[in-house]
Amino acid sequence: MYQALYRKYRPTVFDDVVGQNVVVNTLKNAIKYNHINHAYLFSGPRGTGKTTIAKIFARSVNCLEPVDGVACGKCKSCLYSFSKECMDIIEIDAASNNGVDEIRELRSKVNILPSELKYKVYIIDEVHMLSIGAFNALLKTIEEPPEHVIFILATTDPEKIPATIISRCQWYSFKKIGNDDIKKRLSEIVKAENIKIEDNVLDKIAQASDGGLRDAIGLLDKLRAFCTDEITLNDFYEINGEVNEEELKKLENLIFSYEISDVLSTIESYYQNGKNLIQVVKQLMILIKDELFDHYLNDSVLSFDEEELVNFLNLLNEHLVELKKADDVRLSIEIFLLHYINEHKNKDSKVEVRSQVNTNNIKETSYVRPAKEVKTISTETVEKENKEKTLSTEVVQKNNEQTQKYKELMLIRSKNTMIEAVKDELNKETANLEKLNDYTFDPNNGYLACELLDGKIRASSPKNIVISYDYEGMVDKLSNYFDKLNDFYNEKTGSSKKIAFITTAKWNELKLEYINLHKQGKHFEYQEEPVLNTLGEDDKINSESNDLISKTIEMFGDLVEVE
Repeated sequence: MYQALYRKYRPTVFDDVVGQNVVVNTLKNAIKYNHINHAYLFSGPRGTGKTTIAKIFARSVNCLEPVDGVACGKCKSCLYSFSKECMDIIEIDAASNNGVDEIRELRSKVNILPSELKYKVYIIDEVHMLSIGAFNALLKTIEEPPEHVIFILATTDPEKIPATIISRCQWYSFKKIGNDDIKKRLSEIVKAENIKIEDNVLDKIAQASDGGLRDAIGLLDKLRAFCTDEITLNDFYEINGEVNEEELKKLENLIFSYEISDVLSTIESYYQNGKNLIQVVKQLMILIKDELFDHYLNDSVLSFDEEELVNFLNLLNEHLVELKKADDVRLSIEIFLLHYINEHKNKDSKVEVRSQVNTNNIKETSYVRPAKEVKTISTETVEKENKEKTLSTEVVQKNNEQTQKYKELMLIRSKNTMIEAVKDELNKETANLEKLNDYTFDPNNGYLACELLDGKIRASSPKNIVISYDYEGMVDKLSNYFDKLNDFYNEKTGSSKKIAFITTAKWNELKLEYINLHKQGKHFEYQEEPVLNTLGEDDKINSESNDLISKTIEMFGDLVEVE
């Protein structure tokens, strides 16, 4: 019967273990100098050798003639520990034996002496899966174990283990195995199995395994079964649900060229061809990261704006967390890209409108001014420029005042919401927000739905809602049309509440202030909201454009056209 490669090449002695030198050397010294503890805790990512080293340690600690902490492999105890009949090394899967009864049964057996070996070793894998009752039952045994018993607890999630258990164990933290160590081990297996494979495929396998040697060997085994001839890079991409570098670069170009229809078509194509979309997102992040590193270290030329690449990479990294929890990964990616491209495309369009306003509204003809008027016009021009500067300063001051009033309104509304906050209202509005997913592709209001969905509802009262965003720039942007967002939300959800848009940092600050006041027997005082007059973003652009045209004509006075 065929044996999987990861089982066939599983280490049986300390010297064969890859990438865990600190743990191995410590355990070897413990055996060498007879400093054997009664309980050990091995924690770390999956596939890094926790259970393997536990078994090797169990055999080595029972060896009659160990050499520098390593089992000889020849004595009676070593031969018995390798046999299937060995009853003194017991491996328990806590995921399927996590109840109190199983641990009580274990407690009743620990007092029985080993049948052949010096120590009876219990290896409890995935120990964090035990119930609270089971942990309590185990605690008594670990606290006062018989001299002939050693416990080795293995877990990928030590945070779930009670501190009372951890404090009674000698804790070893296993690290992810380096790509070079993984590649070296894979090369040994490839040579032993006579597998034909391109060298760069081993690099890709090591990267894809994320520090887990077992996963790397398993992926190699899968590629071996998939390919009848030499294993190539394209075979790796196919079996791992990834795309090649050429396709990845094409996707990057489409995103930063704002070709939304082509981007969505590409995502659709990946989905239909069975690509792992989360893996594709990771590939895209690595590509952009490598381009930026190359630019910083080697001064290479970037194809796109550096600031935009960094911003996109940050946003994509944040979205990746949500992506892993999403029910529909494809839809989540499409919404993210749609929102990003739509937002940046609109920004470019608005900049273009502002820069071309003169050429669109003034005839492209030549003008000349009578010579006698030159001095007078020059004086008038200076006066107009001074007036323009004064006007510009006043506009900036008014905008600053308006922004300050907006922030004050959002703060008051947030505090008022917290005073009357009801959990049922929060649950209701959270469900209402999800309804906006139906409008993300709406040509007229899709951007409103996306921007609301980007936020997180923090609190809700019968009258108000608080929505927070991670970035202050986003909150400032929404100030231009927050009434429009509010109306859209109420229209599509059937609500009639007012929304407060604040940053996540501000929300955390308010929450802490609320808690401290509550401890003192105080609370926020309800305040009346100030009246705030706002212009929509498009209205502002049109107003600025018209003012610019009027001021240009006014500044240059009556011009004489030369035919």
